[in-house]
Amino acid sequence: NAIGYAEDGIAVTGNQARTTADKLAGLRDVPGFAQTFLVDGAPPAAGHRLRQPALARTLKTLAETGLQSFYSGPIARTHAEFLAAQGSPLRREDFAAYGAETVTPLSLETAQGRLYNMIAPTQGVASLMILGLFDRLGVAQGEGFDHIHGLIEATKRAFLLRNAGLGDPRSMAEPAQDWLRSDRLDRLARQIDPARALPWPHDPKAGDTIWMGAADAEGTVVSFIQSVFWEFGSGLTCPETGVFFQNRGAGFALAPGPNQLAPGRRPFHTLNPALAHLKDGRVMAYGTMGGEGQPQTQSAIFTRHVTYGMDLQAAVTAPRWLLGKTWGAESTTLKLEDRFDPALVDALRQAGHAVELLPAFSDLVGHAGAVVRHASGLIEAASDPRADGAATCY
Repeated sequence: NAIGYAEDGIAVTGNQARTTADKLAGLRDVPGFAQTFLVDGAPPAAGHRLRQPALARTLKTLAETGLQSFYSGPIARTHAEFLAAQGSPLRREDFAAYGAETVTPLSLETAQGRLYNMIAPTQGVASLMILGLFDRLGVAQGEGFDHIHGLIEATKRAFLLRNAGLGDPRSMAEPAQDWLRSDRLDRLARQIDPARALPWPHDPKAGDTIWMGAADAEGTVVSFIQSVFWEFGSGLTCPETGVFFQNRGAGFALAPGPNQLAPGRRPFHTLNPALAHLKDGRVMAYGTMGGEGQPQTQSAIFTRHVTYGMDLQAAVTAPRWLLGKTWGAESTTLKLEDRFDPALVDALRQAGHAVELLPAFSDLVGHAGAVVRHASGLIEAASDPRADGAATCY
């Protein structure tokens, strides 16, 4: 259980050890970070037992008094005082005003079934647009030039619209669901050149995330995503509670538009857990971390498994790509893992893509996963060998 893991400790993963070392210079002096995540002032080694006693005490308090105390009780007061001391504008009233929302997701009908994703200010609409545009290209076979080039070009069209107009839904010029109208997708699909790459780059959207999926015997399927934005969020960690704080406010801008900083607004962010009800009765939950790469990885896994029939684990393991910047990357090239067929890489270069090769199983192309529940009740699950995750059944 969570209290036990915080109190007794967890084994530091290789990914956490590497990330802590990579980001140490920027985080070492951030209040609360060192005493929570470092060992004698140094990054923990992989396998080290990392204990978080302050967090364990907080979790015990929540178990005893109820989760609402995080927002309106002593824990909220402690957090508000800590953040105010660090210069944050957040106050107790902001914690008390928070409430989760139940919303109707965005949806799109394709040849494979009805696809779902999250509403603005997430980039869920971009993920759906990519698959909707690709569905219109009529690519008959997977893994060749037409497949990879088609998804990349669909990504560009979706990202151009996303970057120009996506943000707090109360500030957008039109609802994101309208971007998924058939006539609009038809028009955008006709603009895709099947042989040539649209010039790139354009402004990227960053992020860092984890995705989880679950399915049960009763037919419930869940696609879940959570993020603190950067690897350790803001790095600010309250010594009394062991809680560290995200920095999604970095998604705001001062320029007028749907992401302009203003009271009560929510900035654009990259989180978008995906789910599909397929025409053959399967339900598929899938997703990934990776900021700008999330919609791209989703499209790779979905088309490989659903459109072209690749085994679920093989679809997650297969080589992937990333257009533009994302978590941990600086260049805006088309990045391909070096496991792709060299002939395909050459064809993409000849089409005008600025290709950069990545090592096999690179973190830059995301840490993905998927769960599929068949109409018969059979459940499949896949986890990414690039990540610290796992696919389990019990």
